[in-house]
Amino acid sequence: MKDILIGSCMKLIRKEKPQLSEVQLEQIEYGLAGVYLSITKLIIIIAAAFLLKIQRECACFLIIFAILRNNAYGIHATKSWVCLITSSVAFLGIPMIAMYVTIPFLAKYILGVMATILIFKNSPADTKKRPIISKQKRLRHKLLATLTAIIYVIISISITNNFLSNCFLMSILLADFMISPITYRIFKLPYNNYLNYLKDEKGVAIC
Repeated sequence: MKDILIGSCMKLIRKEKPQLSEVQLEQIEYGLAGVYLSITKLIIIIAAAFLLKIQRECACFLIIFAILRNNAYGIHATKSWVCLITSSVAFLGIPMIAMYVTIPFLAKYILGVMATILIFKNSPADTKKRPIISKQKRLRHKLLATLTAIIYVIISISITNNFLSNCFLMSILLADFMISPITYRIFKLPYNNYLNYLKDEKGVAIC
C-alpha cells in the first residue's frame, strides 16, 4: 500500500515538475515516506490508547513531546516495524508511568537541569537521510530546543498537576535519549551526519 501510494505521488510530481533533479526527487520521496509512516503509526498508537483508555493522556504527551522534537530532532528507526514498536512503547508506556509516579521536587529540578544541558549539548541530532547542513539552521534549532526544555522544566516544577508535571519532564528525558550519541551507537547509526557535507576552503568535502 505504501509503495503504491508513494509511487503514484512521485509519478505525478515528475510529470508536473520535470525540472526537479534526482536528488530533489529523492528528498521528496523520503519526505512522503516519512509522512505516510507517521500517519499510520499515529493511527495505530491512538487506537491502542483508546483500548487502554488513556487516549487523552497519550495525546497530551504526544503534543508536548512533538513540540520539543520539532527542534531537537533525533534518531529515526531504519525499519518501519522497529519504529512502530519503539514508538508504541514510548507513547503508551510513558503516559501510563506519568499517571502513577510521583517525582520529588528536588529530583525533578536536578533531572530537569541535567536534561536541559544535554539538550543544549546534543541538539539538533540529524540523520543520514536528513542532515542539517546549515550552521545557522543548526544554531536556531539548538537554541529553540534548549529554550523549550527550560520552559518545560519551569512548568514541571511549578504546576500541581502530577501527570502534566511528569509529562513535561519525561518528554525532555525522551528527547535526550533520542539525540544521544550513545543511542545512535547502540542502533549502529551514523551521528553528526552534517559533518560529511562540510567543505574546506578548496571545496573538498571533509568525510
